[in-house]
Amino acid sequence: MAQIAKVKDEKVLRDLEVKYLGRKGQLTEILRSLKNLSENEKKELGQKANEIKNEIQKSFEEAKTIILGKEGSGKFVDVTLPGKKLPGGHLHPITIVQQELEDLFTSMGFMVLDGPELESDYYNFEAVNVVKNHPARDMQDTFYIDKKNKEGEYDLVMRTQTSSVQVRAMQKYGAPLRCIVPGRCFRCESTDVRHEHTFYQMEGLMIDENISLSNLKAVLEEVIKKMYGDNIELRMRPKFYPFVEPGANGEVTCFFCKGKGCNLCKNTGWLEIFGSGMVHPNVLKNGGIDPKKYSGFAFGFGLNRVVQLKYGIDDVRLFNSGDLRFLEQF
Repeated sequence: MAQIAKVKDEKVLRDLEVKYLGRKGQLTEILRSLKNLSENEKKELGQKANEIKNEIQKSFEEAKTIILGKEGSGKFVDVTLPGKKLPGGHLHPITIVQQELEDLFTSMGFMVLDGPELESDYYNFEAVNVVKNHPARDMQDTFYIDKKNKEGEYDLVMRTQTSSVQVRAMQKYGAPLRCIVPGRCFRCESTDVRHEHTFYQMEGLMIDENISLSNLKAVLEEVIKKMYGDNIELRMRPKFYPFVEPGANGEVTCFFCKGKGCNLCKNTGWLEIFGSGMVHPNVLKNGGIDPKKYSGFAFGFGLNRVVQLKYGIDDVRLFNSGDLRFLEQF
């Protein structure tokens, strides 16, 4: 008790507490030795020992209170002063852009949907008109899961595209339908400044009566203006995609070379950021929607590529690097 009264430092007090009350402390050893006494001695001395232990613990608590300045220190504490500011975290740039786009699309009446990352071959390929042995499958090197279905086939894949949610959405909500599907996708690719094996996409789908390519173009132009401003150029060119007919790819001016040509854009001056087109009748049928009554458009783009353009990031591999020097810039 005399030693406790002399302590002025928190660390010294903590060391003293361990010395006497720790698992191997002096008082703890004495209390453990009581087991060797007779029953009458245990009863008498055990009660006294607990009283002493409680008194010592109380002294330690009082000393802590004084040393920490919470009570009895004589120091004035201004409780109106601001506390210590904890360092704030940073949202990932992909998360920032995804939230911006979700706000944009919800303002236009689109739902934000989600789907499984471990997907069946049917929803990932067949339901969106990419049948078995279709040559388009060669464009998507796929991670197949080592587990067979009831038919003895390897049917489970890590989804290669968020298009796998299209038919799921049609089956659940029917028509008319407006939705976007942001999410993570996986492909067995060699990584470089433009490609990653794990990346993010955003799928868009709109189905109603009398939907045309002009509706598609209007929506995509809103996205481009939202992300890059009114001065960015957008061009759409015919391109084959099995789940749309007709199909078109969308390109914007390369941010790195300003359209002059560089390694990032393969010296074309343009970067392809989305694929799009009118939903194929077979896809509508797979979703339980009558293609004679309804039409629709679909589009999809890599969020990684969109974020690269927005912030001038020249290497897609930085997104998954976990490097705080990169993330703290956002």
